[in-house]
Amino acid sequence: MLAMTDVASAQSSPAGVKTGRTDRISDPGPTNKSLDAANADVSVPPLTDAGGVPTFKYPFSLSNRRVFEGGWSREVTVRELPVSKSMAGVNMRLTAGGIRELHWHSAAEWAIMLYGSARITAIDDEGRSFIRDSEEGDLWYFPKGIPHSIQGLGPDGAEFLLVFDDGDFSEYATVLLSDIVTHTPKEILLKNFGISKQSVAGMFNGELFIFQAPVPGPLEEDQKVAAGRLGPSPYDFSFRTRQQTPTKKTKSGEVLIVDSSTFKASTTIAAAIVTIHPGGMRELHWHQNADEWQYFISGNARMTVLATGHRARTMNFEAGDVGYVQHTLPHYIENTGNTDLKFVEMFKSNRYQDLSLSEWLAHTPPELVMAHLKIDKAAYDAIPKEKAVILPE
Repeated sequence: MLAMTDVASAQSSPAGVKTGRTDRISDPGPTNKSLDAANADVSVPPLTDAGGVPTFKYPFSLSNRRVFEGGWSREVTVRELPVSKSMAGVNMRLTAGGIRELHWHSAAEWAIMLYGSARITAIDDEGRSFIRDSEEGDLWYFPKGIPHSIQGLGPDGAEFLLVFDDGDFSEYATVLLSDIVTHTPKEILLKNFGISKQSVAGMFNGELFIFQAPVPGPLEEDQKVAAGRLGPSPYDFSFRTRQQTPTKKTKSGEVLIVDSSTFKASTTIAAAIVTIHPGGMRELHWHQNADEWQYFISGNARMTVLATGHRARTMNFEAGDVGYVQHTLPHYIENTGNTDLKFVEMFKSNRYQDLSLSEWLAHTPPELVMAHLKIDKAAYDAIPKEKAVILPE
């Protein structure tokens, strides 16, 4: 029988390395050593893992990247990550001047700017214009059916994450202005726009999706021209996270919750932007109202998802990875690196909700908890009495 110390040693050693009696986990055959090293808790699972839990991780790096003159796009949907039924994500890069063409879609779009800056445009339900410049850390939200565009600004364009409230969504199945013009009879375009036959004949024919254009001029000029007689929209589809105070802050990190109570436009998607310092962890908790879609921005982490039927699985995460936890399933997220871990938690809901394991136990009669856990009163008293969110406090 393999001793506990041998297993612990095996779990801290690279796959295939003998330390004591670890030959049972050796891997002398073909293997992808770089993947094994990056996924140590998958290669050699913790002793507490049990049963089968569906894969809840997919790296954007494995997604097909569509490259255009003005940038690129890749997506993670239910097709890449089958457990992700309620939400999908798109990672997009635009050059300075690069445009994600005028379009709309059947799912709501939530976004966070990861790098650089971009100009976003839209109209509201009354046809009034909205134009803003979005910088790193800023958010935006467009309800389904609202037409919009995104254009990279100088000096180096932008990269951002788009999240949609439909796991089956695809960025490549949206309503594009170029599609409308290409597939509408010329005589109908002539009647619709009231322009000359020469202008209609010269219209672009084909798909644009992402294309290169000059960097736009001053924001105020675009806003003034687009407003026209209707004026600008009274709705703010953007949100400045840097102007917000963290919802919860401890010595181990902080979390900013952004939902419809603070970002009024975001009526179908709620978010938590989490930073965990080295050695810290997002406490054991679960979400009772919605599945959790995650995107890891920086750092390294491991997460264990505890499912029903005595099942548990641990997976490792790094920048660019997508994670997914079904609603009501307990989980934690631990910073396993030596730099800050930053990620976003996304929910198909207008409000953020979670329940903390410690908070639950702290507000349950002590005798009942002690009978379950076989602990004494001193141990019970040590359990945090309020939701810590990020530990240690």
